[in-house]
Amino acid sequence: MIVVKIGGTAGVDLEAVCDDAARLVRDGRRLVIVHGGSDATNTLAERLGCPPRFITSPSGHTSRRTDRETLGIFQMACRGVMNQRIVEGLQARAVNAVGLSGMDGRLWEGTRKTSVRSVEDGRVVIVRDDYTGTVERVNVDLLRTLIAAGFTPVVSPPAISTEHEPINVDADRAAAQTAAALGAEELLLLSNVPGLLRRFPDEASLVPRVARGAINDAVGWAQGRMKKKVLGAGEALGGGVGRVVIGDARAHDPISRALAGAGTVFQ
Repeated sequence: MIVVKIGGTAGVDLEAVCDDAARLVRDGRRLVIVHGGSDATNTLAERLGCPPRFITSPSGHTSRRTDRETLGIFQMACRGVMNQRIVEGLQARAVNAVGLSGMDGRLWEGTRKTSVRSVEDGRVVIVRDDYTGTVERVNVDLLRTLIAAGFTPVVSPPAISTEHEPINVDADRAAAQTAAALGAEELLLLSNVPGLLRRFPDEASLVPRVARGAINDAVGWAQGRMKKKVLGAGEALGGGVGRVVIGDARAHDPISRALAGAGTVFQ
């Protein structure tokens, strides 16, 4: 079992991802595909006159400011745009993909954060109307039922809270929880960079391998959303996943290349 997370940022080659996924499925590999939708959400938000806003935590992690209006835009972009594009691409290649959000069948469930700390103009403020959370439970029975019936699941945020509300969750860390719950051999986190860069954006500074004991060091090297990928890699390994690779989704055969170790390997 392989869990493949496709980044939602600009520059990702979805056609190349779908081509490669279809070849692997024809060869008998079982895939679960997870994706984000950050770029599609930003684009749609601008068109709707609701420019995206972001929160930076005191520890330096950046996340989307998700009030109820933004949550609706996020749902439209992830489920209505990105998810359906990937499903369409796979179906066109004879892969019987089925699109799901984390809300469907309570596939991803977690607790909505009661408050979020944000650094604004040098001050720490408390935000209380944010719809964000972390995936704590994965409905593996639903995924296994679909896979056993010959479907390839394609899963996107949002998740559902214990109080039955949609919540924005980080797709990299949700993919890590999914891989651990499924007992996946590998988790591939594909984005618009070749892997973890020690001196971002210098691609020559690619870190080829990170030992499990060096995760904290790797978080320190990571910039922006790469921090979430590194944290997700650590959580997946801690959950029993054999190997995690942060790879490049801009090139041909991105899944196969990551499986061959191209990128940053966590093992």
